[in-house]
Amino acid sequence: MMAHLAPLFLLLPLHAAATPSAHPAYPNEPPSCAAASTVVPVPERREAHGGGRILDITHYYREDMPSWESDGGVGQFLWLPASMRNGSRANNSEMRLPTHTGTHVDAPGHVFQHYFDAGFDVDSLDLEVLNGLALLVDVPRDDNITAKMMESLHIPKGIQRVLFRTLNTDRQLMWKKEFDTSYVGFMEDGAQWLVDNTDIKLVGIDYLSVAAFDDLIPSHLVLLKNRDIILVEGLKLENIMPGIYSLHCLPLRLRGAEGSPIRCILIK
Repeated sequence: MMAHLAPLFLLLPLHAAATPSAHPAYPNEPPSCAAASTVVPVPERREAHGGGRILDITHYYREDMPSWESDGGVGQFLWLPASMRNGSRANNSEMRLPTHTGTHVDAPGHVFQHYFDAGFDVDSLDLEVLNGLALLVDVPRDDNITAKMMESLHIPKGIQRVLFRTLNTDRQLMWKKEFDTSYVGFMEDGAQWLVDNTDIKLVGIDYLSVAAFDDLIPSHLVLLKNRDIILVEGLKLENIMPGIYSLHCLPLRLRGAEGSPIRCILIK
């Protein structure tokens, strides 16, 4: 979330190579690795694996996915400067995008300068919190997440990870290029109620910010102040039944970064 507060970028280095006479793994073929007559299989894209037992709740990255306060989407984020078609021995892509893009995680340093300076980055996040039993709940669709709404959800004590599915999913906001300030998120009083009255240590939501646009910084400050709650944003929660799942989320080990892309799955 808040790309304007996230100056860090993810950069995968380029490894160019000299033009070979033949690909070393296929010495009798040109660098394209395939004759014109070869039938190339079509990759299978799946949202569920293991016969439907494993559910991918991560949005795949695309140029027209929403970007914070932008009408133009993420835009190009992948380049192929080293290409076998152009004579390189291997294809090597380069990626550049804000760390709070798509499905991602926030670290305490995102909104607290002293935490950022002290090194509370994504590499400091507790993997035990990011992995374990989680509750997927449907939030009433008529408002942001307030204290009154949180109380009405009756989330049991002892539940440590909650994924909040909201009107954002119904409106398919993560599938729209234009950033939408009317997304559903936590108001400051709703965030404070969660901190004061639940055991929740992981908050997941289905748009680029857990905090409502009108309470953007106050809600983040409440949730991240004690460094014991992890925020996972931009989750893909459509077509999943509410209930208890085994959640597994792994961010990149980006030391010095206050946010990171994250891969999250649910296991029934």
